[in-house]
Amino acid sequence: MSGAFYRVDKFIVPAAAREEFLVNVMMTHKVLEAQDGFIDHTVLEQVAGPGEFNFVTIAQWKSADVIERVRAAVAAAHKAANFDPQEMFARLGIRADIASYKPVAA
Repeated sequence: MSGAFYRVDKFIVPAAAREEFLVNVMMTHKVLEAQDGFIDHTVLEQVAGPGEFNFVTIAQWKSADVIERVRAAVAAAHKAANFDPQEMFARLGIRADIASYKPVAA
């Protein structure tokens, strides 16, 4: 699959979990930055509005072809750091909506 590809993750993060959540997001994004095919990433925090998700992360890739390799690199980095995202989410009460997107053709 070719063409720009985006991973957009939305999170509901309780205030008490904010710092630990962001430390781990930034650690993961350092791994993403080192991967072939990486273009950019953004971490957004909601400052106004009625939306339920207070954090959104967006990673842009050259194509969907890199996703399996990137997923394996992230899993290896998490294992090496003894970090289990699902455990952290459960322990801190974080809810996530994780999906991949492609641009809509004009």
